[in-house]
Amino acid sequence: MKKFTTALVTALVLSAAPFAMADDNVPLDQIQTLQENGTIQSLQKLNAIALEQHPGATIHDSELEHERGQYIYQLELRDQQGVEWDLELDAATGAILKNRQDD
Repeated sequence: MKKFTTALVTALVLSAAPFAMADDNVPLDQIQTLQENGTIQSLQKLNAIALEQHPGATIHDSELEHERGQYIYQLELRDQQGVEWDLELDAATGAILKNRQDD
């Protein structure tokens, strides 16, 4: 009975593994392919959408992540007053998901 229980628990853990995996940064070499096949918008366009929210700001950091089946483009901006902003965009649509002042 103990072997059966161990095997059952192992099978359950392994079958749930894809759902338990942490969100992943998308490697740079895959970003171009995602843009070319239309899965995500160009990073240039996504940057422009973010900068429209804070005219005159500069981008200090950005990364593309794959979270729960969605590509999320995360940016850190600094506006002309030195205030830092965290933005998240849906990389496929360009929709703004988060736009808040950094703590």
